[in-house]
Amino acid sequence: MPKSLRLVPLTQSTISPYGTIIERPTEPGDRNPYTSWLGSSREGMTPRLHVNHVKAATLPYSIDTLERHPYSPQVFVPLDVSRYVILVAPNAADGGPDVAGLQGFLAPGNVGIIYRQGVWHAGASVLDRSGCFAVLMWRNDTVDDEEFVSLPHGIEIQA
Repeated sequence: MPKSLRLVPLTQSTISPYGTIIERPTEPGDRNPYTSWLGSSREGMTPRLHVNHVKAATLPYSIDTLERHPYSPQVFVPLDVSRYVILVAPNAADGGPDVAGLQGFLAPGNVGIIYRQGVWHAGASVLDRSGCFAVLMWRNDTVDDEEFVSLPHGIEIQA
């Protein structure tokens, strides 16, 4: 398990196994469609939209928990964010997170992210100042809507 992780810039090619970047269109009147990323694989799920206010983190900082949403993608759209951190891990053979494969990305505050259904990730972390995200996901309020895993050792996130 890594003891520390250095962040790299977020790009579409690096995040594609885990999700996609939400970007604004380049030309007035254009649209970037994301509908195909939405929905749930489980009956009875309802879309939920909320806004999170996240306290600023200072690099380096440590994480000790990862989460995933097995039946729903999760959408984060920055409303007022300077920069933020995206931490994702592939699935291990046992279904838990493959912490050795943990990757960290530094995202600018003018792009959003959609995590694929079932992707292990850390909770939202913003840098420079506190920030707000609009968050969209599907839920049915059962205990298995989301899973959390405590890591045996904290991982330091570095610039």
